Amino acid sequence: MRVLGLETSCDETAVALYTTDAGLVGHAVYSQVDVHAEWGGVVPELASRDHARQLTPLLSRFLHEQGTSLDSLDAIAYTRGPGLIGPLLVGGMFAQALGYALSVPTLGVHHVEGHLLAPLLEQPAPNFPYLALMVSGGHTQIVDVRALGEYQILGESLDDAAGEAFDKTAKIMGLAYPGGALLAQLAQAGRAGQFKFTRPMQGRADLDMSFSGLKTAAAQAWRACDQSAQAQADLALAFELAMVDALVSKCAEALSMTGRTCLVVAGGVGANTRLRQALAQLAAQCGASVAYPRPEFCTDNAAMIALVGHHRLSRGERSTPAPMAVARWSIEDLRPPA
Repeated sequence: MRVLGLETSCDETAVALYTTDAGLVGHAVYSQVDVHAEWGGVVPELASRDHARQLTPLLSRFLHEQGTSLDSLDAIAYTRGPGLIGPLLVGGMFAQALGYALSVPTLGVHHVEGHLLAPLLEQPAPNFPYLALMVSGGHTQIVDVRALGEYQILGESLDDAAGEAFDKTAKIMGLAYPGGALLAQLAQAGRAGQFKFTRPMQGRADLDMSFSGLKTAAAQAWRACDQSAQAQADLALAFELAMVDALVSKCAEALSMTGRTCLVVAGGVGANTRLRQALAQLAAQCGASVAYPRPEFCTDNAAMIALVGHHRLSRGERSTPAPMAVARWSIEDLRPPA
């Protein structure tokens, strides 16, 4: 089976091809960062229009580079949600129209399920069941991944997602958009102990998290300091350390509670070097392993959508329930293929 994957949930237009014989054949991503940089964040209407402009030429170039054609496709998987409704509709309408024209099945895929299963694109791939830390600009969750379509959210952020808090704090400090990765780079030059932040939601009986207060504390500290280059780096380090400590402590509790021996880290913040180092230390202490997708599969991409689509389609799933796109969609609403 040859499955085309399409991803348009936010500000990346992406395509990929996944086959039964070869696995991931290839993928391509067009980033809209330059489109939204002027505004300091994603503008949904601009994102929708750019997806509509870019999807057809991106797919045409990709198929040409792979030496294949639309006629060779057996199915199409696209991101149905969650995400920005306008961009999701662009991808959904494109996918379903293409599927109708080619007389092949079209399947809407859960964006977060794509992230949770993205490490299966690597070798060796983790085996079910495993624990997953989903950390991105839109989601921060600890999920028990039992099998394809069997997910339980054990804890999540009650306000800002981790990536959202990174980006907002970076913007407060005057860094360019998107600022989360720039803040992490700046933290490398920081001096420990110059700023101190409380680790949010520690010592609780649950695994929920909160990062809005940490963001506010960083904003107050920035306004009160001399705002020099060194102070900027010091504040970036203090913020990153607090964020990493909060995430790692919750993962430690989750590993202990579930007895899982593998922790998967997914989403854009999963590429953070300090977080990876801290989780590696945690895994060594717990006798567990940590699995990551490669950096380009931490952020939004179509490879993970094609992968999930292939797994579900090859197990007999064929239809996408109405509506075509959904902005909000809990991972716990999913079910295994019939």
